[in-house]
Amino acid sequence: MLKKIHTILNNMNLQKVRFTVQLLSFVLFVYGGYFAIDFGSKLPIFACPYNKEAVGACYLIPLQHQLSMPAQVLLGGAGIGVIVGFLGFLFWFIFLNKAWCGYVCPFGTFQDWLTMLRKKMRVRFSIYTQNQFEDLSKIKYLFLIIVLFIPLLMGIGVLGSEWSASFCQMCPARVVSPMFSGDFSQWIIDFSSITAMILTALGMIFAGLFLLGSFVKKRFFCFFCPMSALHFIFSNLSMVQLKKDGSKCTKCGDCYAVCDMQIKDIADDVTSINILRDDCIMCLKCIAACPEEDALHFDIFKFRAFSSTKEGFEKRMNIEKPKQAEVKFSQKGHSDD
Repeated sequence: MLKKIHTILNNMNLQKVRFTVQLLSFVLFVYGGYFAIDFGSKLPIFACPYNKEAVGACYLIPLQHQLSMPAQVLLGGAGIGVIVGFLGFLFWFIFLNKAWCGYVCPFGTFQDWLTMLRKKMRVRFSIYTQNQFEDLSKIKYLFLIIVLFIPLLMGIGVLGSEWSASFCQMCPARVVSPMFSGDFSQWIIDFSSITAMILTALGMIFAGLFLLGSFVKKRFFCFFCPMSALHFIFSNLSMVQLKKDGSKCTKCGDCYAVCDMQIKDIADDVTSINILRDDCIMCLKCIAACPEEDALHFDIFKFRAFSSTKEGFEKRMNIEKPKQAEVKFSQKGHSDD
């Protein structure tokens, strides 16, 4: 029975499954507020509370507020709250690892839909050179430093309260997410202070870059997302992993060809067992595109929940087996007679 289920999973149409999961997740996390659903404020995705109908909040928001408390308060009893909040984030994260990005994050899903729109309009897409990829991929860690250290500088009195949740003020999700529920109120620049003006102006600029960039480049913002960086730091703690058996890899490059994040290691690295990289969104398209038996697999603990197989590859690519093709040709010839 388990073998049959495993075969069904390995042969599934991943594209349809993923689209369905993304659609349901988008509706839930963006519009769940209409149904009084609340998942709390420790979510490992860009579920932005600036959208009043969101069912919860991105963990980066409470984290910034907690870290901005005065140092003596933070090092006292309030520090327990930071630990509890972090454990809440880990509680959600361990179930899906970076698949939160590839299947659940509304901001990621919106980027995929912009890519679908571009394809329908037959607009040429853009790619990075490998050097550009390596340089730009570091920006996410710069944003993570902003998330962590600007609040700490507030706590020791170096920066004032106008820097509160500074990353959120710059984040394109603050500007774009409310649009999903018809709210365009965040498309403004706050002139209450020079700092607020600069941060909110950057937010407007980044929102424009997000919309334009995501239209011409697959998963444009994910290369710069600090949540993605935070995910990778703790990725080994998750119950799900992306694994590779390099001895079965032929370096055909099919996995790299379908990778939205341009991760060359997925094809080139034949020594690493854990093939998850910091830019990976765990969409599993690499597994679906791999024609080698168990060369790539998605594991839940030690169980291979989804593996690359020749049969699954042939089904997804609509490749007919030789015997089936011969039978069809024979039947066609007989009917012509």
